[in-house]
Amino acid sequence: MTGFSKGLHKVEVALKWDPSPTGQAPTDLDIIAATFESGDAYGAPAYLVHFDSRSPDGTIFLNRDSTDGRGFGWDEVMTLELERLSERYARVVVGVVIQQQPVRRTFGEVLNPAMRVREGYTVLSEDDFTSVRDATAATIAEFVRNDAGEWNFRPGVHGFDEDPDTFTRVMGRAHRS
Repeated sequence: MTGFSKGLHKVEVALKWDPSPTGQAPTDLDIIAATFESGDAYGAPAYLVHFDSRSPDGTIFLNRDSTDGRGFGWDEVMTLELERLSERYARVVVGVVIQQQPVRRTFGEVLNPAMRVREGYTVLSEDDFTSVRDATAATIAEFVRNDAGEWNFRPGVHGFDEDPDTFTRVMGRAHRS
């Protein structure tokens, strides 16, 4: 980004995968966003947004949800209106979790998983989860507010071997390099 950047405003995170073969249990992936307040940017999330919720102020919401990957194009889509997010929030982490019922699955066992992060027509990140093939969940995007109040994007896919509930508690921890 150049010195003329005004930060990110409205971002879309999209996820897709192919359905399970006939006769196998459906594969269900979910996008989850966790917001963190300035005073505790790496602690417990202030709130979570996922398939059954939205942010209290309506700035983060799931546009599309799939339980089996049978959507057209992108199966799950989440919109983050960062420019409208309260100033008390300093960080938003977006992750993907594989539902582990009725069978346990890793990204390597999901057919053709892919993710994309974009603002408008500008693609900020794309990935196929190959680097985290043995993981059951992954963070895929981190948005951080700088001292000027602008939102910046930190790309990177980081795998976790956690069930969905545990993942929501640990997804915001700092990554070790």
